[in-house]
Amino acid sequence: RQERQGTVMERSDPRYQAYVEILKEELIPAMGCTEPIALAYAAARAREVLGALPESVQLQVSGSIIKNVKSVIVPNTGHLKGMEAAVAAGIIAGSAEKELEVISEVSEEKKSAIRDYLQTVPISIQHIEQGHVFDIIVTERSGDSYAKVRIADFHTNICLIEKNGRVLYEKPLLNEEARRDSRADRSLLNMKDIWDFAETADLQDVADLLERQIRYNNAIAEEGLLGDYGANIGRVLLSTYGNDVSIRAKAKAAAGSDARMNGCALPVAIVCGSGNQGITCALPVMEYAEYLRCDHERLVRAVMLSDLIAVHIKSYIGALSAFCGAICAACGAGAAITWLCGGTRE
Repeated sequence: RQERQGTVMERSDPRYQAYVEILKEELIPAMGCTEPIALAYAAARAREVLGALPESVQLQVSGSIIKNVKSVIVPNTGHLKGMEAAVAAGIIAGSAEKELEVISEVSEEKKSAIRDYLQTVPISIQHIEQGHVFDIIVTERSGDSYAKVRIADFHTNICLIEKNGRVLYEKPLLNEEARRDSRADRSLLNMKDIWDFAETADLQDVADLLERQIRYNNAIAEEGLLGDYGANIGRVLLSTYGNDVSIRAKAKAAAGSDARMNGCALPVAIVCGSGNQGITCALPVMEYAEYLRCDHERLVRAVMLSDLIAVHIKSYIGALSAFCGAICAACGAGAAITWLCGGTRE
């Protein structure tokens, strides 16, 4: 067993508590690609406020939302894809109190109702740019009544609820500096402290979060290898290049992503607001930990190292961008695998 090299970070250290809070904020469960699920969440909340089945829906979204939703299958809809499907699923079958698991339970009857709704109710889409890379406004109308819900900056941040001209809930949209201040301070992340925290933190403070990430993300990767999802990249890698650990590491992550983006109704623990990043942080690390016969504590610490490095890198880029965030997660996974293999911080 490799001896720990890090300096002990005590619970009383503000950095320690910040790192625990960062993991709590990041490692939340979601079902399906998080941008269409955010649309479903907004639509479900607007339906609750409207108090009736909408007769028309207007969707106003930023370009990054359009990019991330356009070709993604929405889970529990019978393989429907795109923004209209996400909104219809939220309206017909959504439970807004479940947030990013808003459409985790959909009966066959409601799946049929979602299809019918899409064919009979007009859903218009407008591209907006109002200074927020992540921006969703859903307006639902029934007769003379309407309800409007806006989500901005991150996936569950409802910042406006309005009904028939009356604002029921509003919180100010923050500038970048204020947004940072409203959450655990990511600027405290740096490689030395992440290393020390991953090596010396009391796992009782974070184990539940990391165990859920390991359990959820492994389950969807296994499903991706067994089922027929998307391009089946995981199975293609294994059948073409063999069963080497480096191939397995890539195949498991790819299989989890293929399943998630193609309608698999299993939850994923996300990182940086992204299921694909949560998968990429965990699955390659898990494969190497098994190959190296690491004990379970070492696996958990390695996944924590991977997650925090990914968040550290991604904090410079923002929630959504044209740059693929899975690259940041892959950097975290690569660093954690290096650590598992006995590499130093340097």
